This record gives sequence, structure tokens and C-alpha cells, in this order.
Amino acid sequence: MSDAPEQPGQYPYTRGIYADMYRGRHWTMRQYAGFGTAEESNQRYRYLLSQGITGLSVAFDLPTQMGMDSDHPLAAGEVGRVGVSICSVADMERLFEGIQLDKITTSMTINSTASILLSLYVLVGERQGADLRKLSGTVQNDILKEYIARGTYIYPPRPAMRIITDMFAWAGRELPEWNTISISGYHIREAGSTAVQEVAFTLANAIAYIGAAVQAGLDVDSFAPRISFFFNAHNNFLEEIAKYRAARRLYAKIMRERFGAKNPKSWMLRFHTQTAGSTLTAQQPDVNVVRVALQALAAVLGGTQSLHTNSRDEALSLPTEEAARLALRTQQIIAGETGITSVADPVGGSEHIEKLTDEIERGAVQYIERIDSLGGTLAAIEQGFIQGEIQNAAYAFQQEVERGDAVVVGVNRFRQDEQESPPPFRIDPELERQQVERLREVRASRSAADVERRLGELESAARGSDNLMPRILEACRAYATVGEISDRLRRVFGEHRESS
Repeated sequence: MSDAPEQPGQYPYTRGIYADMYRGRHWTMRQYAGFGTAEESNQRYRYLLSQGITGLSVAFDLPTQMGMDSDHPLAAGEVGRVGVSICSVADMERLFEGIQLDKITTSMTINSTASILLSLYVLVGERQGADLRKLSGTVQNDILKEYIARGTYIYPPRPAMRIITDMFAWAGRELPEWNTISISGYHIREAGSTAVQEVAFTLANAIAYIGAAVQAGLDVDSFAPRISFFFNAHNNFLEEIAKYRAARRLYAKIMRERFGAKNPKSWMLRFHTQTAGSTLTAQQPDVNVVRVALQALAAVLGGTQSLHTNSRDEALSLPTEEAARLALRTQQIIAGETGITSVADPVGGSEHIEKLTDEIERGAVQYIERIDSLGGTLAAIEQGFIQGEIQNAAYAFQQEVERGDAVVVGVNRFRQDEQESPPPFRIDPELERQQVERLREVRASRSAADVERRLGELESAARGSDNLMPRILEACRAYATVGEISDRLRRVFGEHRESS
């Protein structure tokens, strides 16, 4: 630590990226939502907007995430289950019916098919008459963590990285207010990593993306200010606060010293936080309200720019409206009733917080140096190093739980034999049939020749070196589907198969 006291808004931003933090403006309050058809999800978005959310956050179903249309044989039983089903621009229009895209920020949790979903979103904004240069939001677009921790990949890592860098270049010209990637530590933590590993592997992924973009000829300051991050808020309250501080400081150093970024906005780690789904319990689900409140408070004290609070019933089902409203009220209470937003960095100077911040940064640096010695993140993934470290950490924690060394209230301590659970939210299976029928209607009403021509142009670009984004956009404009576009890219790039 330096002798001169660091202030919020000053490099390396340990105490926050803005001098006034929440005194001028609260974090964006999002509630992650999406299920069934576009109409069903649209109704939930309108409800959440009426309850005070300040940004949308879209969950997509597994077929959409994996580049499959709703009538694909492998999609059966999964359509609309863990998110909304989107097959074409017709679905995207229904998803945002009555919601002006130039008046709201939208976060889309989508990775392998991020380029397609962003194109669909742009087309909806275009049809609404929005100024595309003012569209604001984020696509997660973080494929490396899919190979590490989550599994919704399609293509091998290297062509997947090409798609991402193409989006960086294209969006820098066409969508200057859009965050083209949200590099996610959240899923790394959900897979069982430690706090140090979450910071280290997330920033190692960032180094890989930034390095690939620079190698492709992009100036680092042309895209780095639109990079964002996504972190977990876990149970160890003080460690989580320190984790965000350490990540911010280390990223600033990496950007200035390793990549030579000159724009201070390129040094700033801006991040969204979600409370830890893996900590929620089906046993005594009301206790999850307490967990979420403490995790959310840690995220705010750590300086998050955006926050989603999980609902108490998510260990049982998708959240009900009532549970989602209570989760949002948790954020609103922290913002409006606790008084902590009147201080830029309420925990700054705490001896223990500063010590933890230093320790997490040191541990993350050691991991990044190890990954560099293996040849970088892609090589470390291909060798299974990162996956193995997470698996070992997850196993060690599970042993602690089973021994009783780690307390999980309601599971291995303070159990109840009889307990009532809230009624689960259920999705009408009829919605899948409706979605498949609508997809068939789209295919029947469009120009098949136009779709084939656009897909052919996309395939030619994929076989060459042209930027893929304009071709994807034009294919979407012709009502090509998510599955059809993904299949053309599969034809060129192949599919990733995880090695044993």
C-alpha cells in the first residue's frame, strides 16, 4: 500500500471507480428474469419495472444458449425452462413489446450465441426508431468461463474468440454505448472456486480477451472502456468486500502496466454482482432472504455498479412474482434506509479489510503468473489446469460441510424435521408447443431464398477473415433463426468436445 492515502475515484481504484460513488447515483437494480415464451417474460419485465427495477436482465433457455431452435430434438422439454425461448427477431420483438430500448439498459446473459442475440436486439431497437448509437446494455459474451465452469459452449475456443473480437470491433463503431463483454467470475464461483480463484481466473480470462483483440489489430483504448465484469456475492461477508477491492486494483494495474492503456476509463473495473445461487437452500427457504441481504450488502460495500438479488425460492423453482419483489425490496432497503450510500467507501481504512484486500490480490497474482507460465488462459484451459483447481476447491469445501467445519444453516446445523415450502412457480408445458408452432409460422412466412443467400454469405465470411457481425445481422434481418445461424457456423468451425 502507498504512503499517501488513496481516495475513491483515483487510480488504482481500490476504494471505488468514482469519487462520489452512490452519493450521486445508486447502482443499477436489476432482477434476472426470463421463462416460457416472449410474452410470458414480457409480462414479468413490465411487472418488475412497475416495482422499481432500473435495468432489465434477460435469462435465455438452454436451447437458445446452445444455438438450437425450439423444434430441435435435443430441445424437447427444455424450451422456456430456465429462461425465455428466442428463435428469431419475431420473438425478440414480442419480448420487448411496449418497452422502449433507448429508455432502458438491458443485460443479456448469453455467451455462445451472444452475437446473434445482440443482432436481434439491435433490429428491435431499429424498428422502434431508436438511435442505435445510444443503445445501452451488456451481453455477457464470456465464452472462456463456459469451458472452465459452465458448459454452454458450441465452437472450439479459438474460433469462439474470433467471434468475440469481431463483436468488439463492430460494436465499437456501431454501438459505442454497449458493453460488448461481461467477463464472469460468477459462474467460476458457482462451480466451487475460492474468492482468490474467482478474481484470478476472471482476470486471466480478461487478459486473454484483451490480448486477442490487440493481436487482431484493435487499439486497447478503443474497446477497453466498454469491458465490464460480473462477480458473485458469497457468504464470507468481509472477504467478499475485500475481493471486489482487490479485483479493481489488480485490473487497473494490468490495464496500465501490461497493456499500456492510456485512457483512465480503460483502467476502471466496472462490475455487476449477483448474490450466490449456490448458497441458497431448499431447507428452510425463508432463511435465504437473510443470506441474500448480507451478500447484497457486501456487494454494495464493495462498490458494485449493478446488482441482482436472488429470490428465496430459487433452490426450489424459478422465482414467483412475490419472491422476486421481496428480492428487489432488499436492494431498495439497502439503498434507501441504511445510510451507507452517503459515504463513498464506508469500509476503507479498516485494518482487516485492507489486509484481506492485499492477501487476495497477492493470491490472484500468483495464479495469473502460473497461467502465464503455462502459455496463457487458452493453454491453461486446454491443459485442464483451471478446471482442476476449481474442482479441487469445490471438493475441499464439500468435505468441510460434511464434517461440519463449514456451517450451512438448515442443512448441517439447526435443522428442522418438518417445514413448509412456498408453492413453486410452474411453467405451463403448453408454452413449448406454442413456441414451436410460432417458429414454424416464421419459417413459412419468410423468403426462403433470401435466408439461404444471407446464410451463405455468413458461411463465406466465416471461412475467410471478414468481420462476422454484419453478416449475422443481415441473416437475422431476413428472419434466419438462432439455430440456423449457429448451424452454419458449426459447419465451418466445428463443435467443441471436452477432453477427459
